[in-house]
Amino acid sequence: MHYIHSNLTGEIIRCAMEVHTNLGPGLLENAYEECLYYELLQTGLLVDKQFALPLDYKDVRLDCGYRIDLYVEKKVIVEVKSISALQNIHMAQIMTYLKLTECKVGLLLNFNVKSMKAGIRRIVL
Repeated sequence: MHYIHSNLTGEIIRCAMEVHTNLGPGLLENAYEECLYYELLQTGLLVDKQFALPLDYKDVRLDCGYRIDLYVEKKVIVEVKSISALQNIHMAQIMTYLKLTECKVGLLLNFNVKSMKAGIRRIVL
């Protein structure tokens, strides 16, 4: 079975696993985000960190402070978490980001897990 942007998401997940292997769980989100950003850049991918996401409301463009953790190749949104468990609100957040950017694929990565495999959620709009 072939998924949209499967090669790209596979590379992102490989990099996330590398970061998790080296750091383990228990750190703050920004540490994982910085390390994942570094790993992705090492692969030659185009990555925007803390990508500003404006909100268009009626006829007004608002800068509400929404920031996408990592926007990879303008194709995949990556949200980095370091929490005890992913909640529905985290899924809603990435779904909103997908809609606002018209991006089709997102990865929700929770690094506060024993095995990184348990912290990966792939979201397709």
